[in-house]
Amino acid sequence: MHTGIFHNLDLDADGKSMTHLSIPFSVDRSPYFQVKVPVTRIRNGDGPSLLLMAGNHGDEYEGEISLVRLARLLQASDIRGSVTIIPFANAPAVMAARRRSPLDEGNLNRAFPGDANGTPTQRIAHFLEHVLFPKHDVVMDLHSGGTSMEHLLCALIERQGQPEQFAKSTRLMQAMALPYGFIAENGSAAPTSMAAAARAGAIGLSGEFGGGGTATKQSMAVTTQAIDNVLMAMGICDKPVLSRGPLQNQTMTLLALSSHEQAIYATRRGWFEPAVAIGDRVEEGDVAGWYHDFERLDLVEETLHFPVGGVVLSRRLHTDSQAGDCLLQVGLLI
Repeated sequence: MHTGIFHNLDLDADGKSMTHLSIPFSVDRSPYFQVKVPVTRIRNGDGPSLLLMAGNHGDEYEGEISLVRLARLLQASDIRGSVTIIPFANAPAVMAARRRSPLDEGNLNRAFPGDANGTPTQRIAHFLEHVLFPKHDVVMDLHSGGTSMEHLLCALIERQGQPEQFAKSTRLMQAMALPYGFIAENGSAAPTSMAAAARAGAIGLSGEFGGGGTATKQSMAVTTQAIDNVLMAMGICDKPVLSRGPLQNQTMTLLALSSHEQAIYATRRGWFEPAVAIGDRVEEGDVAGWYHDFERLDLVEETLHFPVGGVVLSRRLHTDSQAGDCLLQVGLLI
């Protein structure tokens, strides 16, 4: 199958290999330029297969750091089955510290099912959905809030696939042992990696592991624990590989995100002052914050109210906001 991507990745070979996906894309300074996406493949016989990816959005660092370490640490003798590690799925976005690729402005998590002959981002999406995802039992795509958003630390799945497939994804999400998990209702045709995984016959797992374009002690501990827990829950590893401390077991509170009505959006230029913190429980009508107008000092700030009750899921970090910016999201308690 022609995918517009060249590689020497052998999914059937035992052992460990570190290689690249190569995507030809001419740029001004280099007419024969190739986008290089690093891939580590580790296999020890037949058994469960897991694809781990980060850098779907370039400015989300917890997953990228964790998977770089995992690619160095994990050896074939440590596992049963196979693990594929892609720490920088949209490598141009990662290297530019941007959410989207600077080569084509592509948002990889809105590009599936992709195009084998399209832009670099479209070709990456096509290769993932049509070549790599079908070869794995589980696809785990690690996210965070990125530069502009603070996000509740939580596991994530989409309501995808047949009931038995969704039940398996729910069990694996709970095995991640995060304080929260939420279920998104994006539909089977969604352009996301989780919907793409389901279309390829795999179980899709994800999570939001921090935000603010940084990594913290807490966000890294949660991320590494989630990866270790999935490796052990699948029977690939017998013990933690990444976690620097003891694993924490906790009951997961489930949340649902199914409607834009669960968010508060700016409708004009303004400066946002929140009244709540991530993880706060709120009721419909509670004060969410205040919206100030620095260009009209005579105007009283606008008081914003939550349209629904639940748990505060995400918050915009940049105070200066434009019409259309999402200021807050609420997850509904299941």
